[in-house]
Amino acid sequence: MAEGPVHKICTCRNAHGTKLGTKCPRLRRAGGSWSATHGRWGYQLELPPKANGRRRQLRRNTFDSSKQAEADLTKAKDLLSLAGDDATLAREIADLLQAVKAGQPLPDRDVIAKRVRAGIPATADMTIGEYLTQWLASRRKIEPGTRRAYASHIRVHLTPHLGHVGIQQLRVEHIAAMFTKITECSTMIEIARQSDDPEIRASVRGMRTTGPATQERIRATLRKALRDAISQTNNRLIDFNPAAHVELESAKQPKARVWTAKAVQRWRETDKKPSPVMVWTPEQAGAFLDYAEAHDIVLYPIFVGILHRGMRRGEALGLRDTTVDLEYALATVDLQRTTDGYEPVDKKVKSDSGNRTFALDSFTLAAWRAYLARRARWQLVSGPTWPDHGHFFVQPNGDKWHPHTVTKRFDRLVRDSGLPPIRLHDLRHCAATYLKATGADIKDVQELLGHSTSTITSDTYTSVLTELQVERDKHEAAAALVPRQRRGRAS
Repeated sequence: MAEGPVHKICTCRNAHGTKLGTKCPRLRRAGGSWSATHGRWGYQLELPPKANGRRRQLRRNTFDSSKQAEADLTKAKDLLSLAGDDATLAREIADLLQAVKAGQPLPDRDVIAKRVRAGIPATADMTIGEYLTQWLASRRKIEPGTRRAYASHIRVHLTPHLGHVGIQQLRVEHIAAMFTKITECSTMIEIARQSDDPEIRASVRGMRTTGPATQERIRATLRKALRDAISQTNNRLIDFNPAAHVELESAKQPKARVWTAKAVQRWRETDKKPSPVMVWTPEQAGAFLDYAEAHDIVLYPIFVGILHRGMRRGEALGLRDTTVDLEYALATVDLQRTTDGYEPVDKKVKSDSGNRTFALDSFTLAAWRAYLARRARWQLVSGPTWPDHGHFFVQPNGDKWHPHTVTKRFDRLVRDSGLPPIRLHDLRHCAATYLKATGADIKDVQELLGHSTSTITSDTYTSVLTELQVERDKHEAAAALVPRQRRGRAS
């Protein structure tokens, strides 16, 4: 590859209109030194030929000094050296060099090197939309639910707002602007929903708002994707993760509220809950367990376990015969039965704090022993057709429970009982509140619920039934708070 020297050139023309270029006599002084005021410095560099074999040169003549021209020439050579023996890549880099306009800087070598290592054409700048699509497709070892959440964030929010931005050009300002637009859209939807005009309300029917908690999850998806773009040794596309430096409005955890007599009266008048997270009083919880025992004895022991031991739905359904020891009144949570879309799946609990062993209070122990006796009769009736999955809680035919079925039957029981509404997950909030009411400290509640930090526990469970001060063993007393009318009925 031949190359011309760094030279000085001007745009003067002779009498016939022909450019003089490097031959202009005004470029040098009388003594032969270069003129300080006439002409510009430049260079020419032989480039790899085009695909058809035609020669081409890079000519850049806009520099104020020979040193600037020499530095730019060195940069051009360094870019061409990235191709090595790859003729196709050499042509791509040559195309890139020729596309740079006069007076504009050459591309950064490190940026082009990252594209080359990533298998991206040297002339193309991978956009955020392209990268996120590639990133999600390359993620193999993630839970189906996590993949679905990533895909939703990318499809609904990240690609529409940031998809056109080059990954190397992405800045904190781009991401902040995206969340500003998301918030504005959510505000518009909320305002339209409150309008007196039915047409305006209809215009946002079916549209969903994106609150602070969801925005934080969207940011987490982008932050993870960009962190991977940095951490991959052979595919380091960027050096800075702007998603890690975007400030969002804090997602406030809803506080647990108690269904006091006043709250119940207002609910009956307005059909509105004081908070998304509601807790029954012990009397209300006892009334529900009595009703469930009388009307759904099959699921009754699951509700008892969640209410008294604070398990999540998936944790209760994930218990197995090998993790429940009724002789020593212990249960271990290490598996959860949840859903991927609608499909039920069994998977390990996510955290070390969630993987826990807890003692069973006498009320739960009695209900679970009665359940085992009942389950043995189901198995006896089914005979050899009984499917032994190893799960502790199963349907009368031996099949494992579908989580959605358990929730639907719980909701129906609450509705039919006439009690103020709570979610199945709120039974877990009841367990935390009752335990705190007995005098247990926040650490006791954290360990029972399997939270990773006490901060999570204290931020969520602030409702304390101060009128209930019980001077007994904390865990036993927490269960004893729930009054029962049907106490002792086993099967």
